Amino acid sequence: MGAAHSHISTGGHGHGLDHGHAHGHAHAPAGYGRAFAIGVALNTIFVAVEAVFGFLSGSMALVADAGHNLSDVLSLLIAWAASVAAKKPPTARFTYGMKSSTILAALANAALLLVAIGAILFETVHRLFDPVRPEGWTMIAVAGIGVIINTATALLFMRGRRGDINIRGAFLHMAADALVSLGVVIAGVLVLLTAALWIDPVTSLVIVLVIGWGTWGLLRDSVKMGLLAVPEGIDEGAVRNYLAGLPGVAAVHDLHIWPMSTTETALTAHLVIPADHPGDAFLADLAQGLEHRFHIGHTTVQVERDAACAAGC
Repeated sequence: MGAAHSHISTGGHGHGLDHGHAHGHAHAPAGYGRAFAIGVALNTIFVAVEAVFGFLSGSMALVADAGHNLSDVLSLLIAWAASVAAKKPPTARFTYGMKSSTILAALANAALLLVAIGAILFETVHRLFDPVRPEGWTMIAVAGIGVIINTATALLFMRGRRGDINIRGAFLHMAADALVSLGVVIAGVLVLLTAALWIDPVTSLVIVLVIGWGTWGLLRDSVKMGLLAVPEGIDEGAVRNYLAGLPGVAAVHDLHIWPMSTTETALTAHLVIPADHPGDAFLADLAQGLEHRFHIGHTTVQVERDAACAAGC
């Protein structure tokens, strides 16, 4: 028995258009171009200053912090470029636009942090076996400036950290940097009080652990997005039950939920509705329900009349 198919594209806002299509778009957080520019400028200057004084003072903790800050500058640049690319309109080749570049940026930033961890760890181990007496006051002064700069930069991204993994990554990196710089300040104080040579390289090891902890979370989340996993915060079972509970729906199959970008989620599903096509009002309500309940802004629904299609047509 043949099935009747109706391909209907619906969006979160349910705006009706010709040919039975409705489109909507989930809005990403407000632009952060200025925040990225300020963050990159401040941290680039600080990286140069911290690296120079780290080498001159013999402080591996300062050098390690500078290396991490450098990776964060590159991370900010990558995230900034992705956020700009994500705003480009769709083309005949890239029909979704460049939205998924934000996911690629998150993956690149995680990989970049792993490289930074390896470089810092290598030099730290070397310093443990060949210790150098660092200048405590230099560590305190330079790292103290780092606390101020990194805290200020983190505050620039604080508002949007819940809505975008790139913004969250920028915020977490800067906040972690502020804590790491504070750790270097404490290490400088301990060096002045005890003159122990092991304090500086051990502090850099702690820095590596802090970076590694943050990197693991970013890597895990970005890999999930790259593999088109159902985004965090969305329960696939709850979405399926919601669709199955709509009036007239006999079955739901071929349900797919995936991230289009770090801020937008798409869904496709087949709904078996034996009583014929439910109409545009049904589709508009469905789209609005998915938008408000699950924050899914790009929905495509295929309506089928034949229940046999639930097992595959």
